[in-house]
Amino acid sequence: MEERANVGAGTLTAEASTAFGGVATGGLMCLLSMSSIQFGAALSSSAISTFRPAGASWLRLAFAAIILALVVRPRVFSYTRAQWTSALVLGAATALMTMSFFAAIERIPLGLAVAIDFLGPLSVATIGYGLSRRLLWPLIAAFGVLALAHDGEGWVGNIEGILFALGAGTGWAIYIVLTKKIGASFKGLEGLSISLMAAALVATPFGIAGAIPKLDAYGLVEMVGLAVLVPLLPYTLELIALRRMPTASFGILMSLEPAIAALAGFVILAQPMTLLQMAGTALVVAASAGATFSARQ
Repeated sequence: MEERANVGAGTLTAEASTAFGGVATGGLMCLLSMSSIQFGAALSSSAISTFRPAGASWLRLAFAAIILALVVRPRVFSYTRAQWTSALVLGAATALMTMSFFAAIERIPLGLAVAIDFLGPLSVATIGYGLSRRLLWPLIAAFGVLALAHDGEGWVGNIEGILFALGAGTGWAIYIVLTKKIGASFKGLEGLSISLMAAALVATPFGIAGAIPKLDAYGLVEMVGLAVLVPLLPYTLELIALRRMPTASFGILMSLEPAIAALAGFVILAQPMTLLQMAGTALVVAASAGATFSARQ
């Protein structure tokens, strides 16, 4: 009996260690994904100026789709209707999210755009629980956004940039829900590959006319590199991370993204923040983490 107990305890310890290792690895992937997205977005400012937001979005999605398809080689004739539907909807949401986000950061600071972007998935996550104290979290985040939108002398950005950021938040909310489903219903990275192809096709009518005439050798190399930074690397990392850790843990870690965006905006784009704006960033991060944590209760 004692030997059995020791064996059982050893098995439980091994399982717990494996589970912790999976969560830790998933957490590291989340941090790498967020850094890749936000620093990649900051480094995209010249591409957005050259190709416009829709053109830069289309080029990045197209190159990312081509690269991943060559690596993964998805079995396009073997999927069910449900798999195709989820992948195509995810692709459309990805295109909406990418084009809207690039249009937003062209008009408003990166940290503010990401904070507004967070309102989409945050509101969906909390409103889904009905009229309860969890609705306090979107309100706290909204105060954080207001603080970010004021630089001490006046309001920053414009209404168009704010609307584009809200559109990106809507796409992000859909993306988070469907990415978990895609990861469970497809083998490996095949679902992500198909969804990126769909995203590139959706973005084509909006971006191809403004991108192709301006694409030279330098621009080609630049866009391939940026496509790896966003969306190829972070989307792949997030898909793998969601397989290794609970959705709630994933959501809490992703709450750090506004802070990483503020850092990227400061380092790459020389967008300094006042103490009020730093406090606003902290409110958005706290609200997102709080909403995710309370959803577990």
